[in-house]
Amino acid sequence: MEHFESLRQIPTLRARAYDSLTTRERQIVLVLSEALSNKEIARRLRLSEGTVKVHLHNIFGKLGIANRTALAVLSHTKTLDAT
Repeated sequence: MEHFESLRQIPTLRARAYDSLTTRERQIVLVLSEALSNKEIARRLRLSEGTVKVHLHNIFGKLGIANRTALAVLSHTKTLDAT
């Protein structure tokens, strides 16, 4: 039963972690939720593609997720408020 309780807390923990994202990281989450590539995100936000990759790496670490698919799912399921 303890295992299920910890699973229920994941959305709350990730939402709290989202609060630790910088403004630029939140912008990247918002644009990524439109299913854009790193190159397209970079163009849209006037950044280099390398900078986008660094920001995504930091976002994944802060939210405890492994990839952009998980991030997109979180942003589309309202677990994160990307606004």
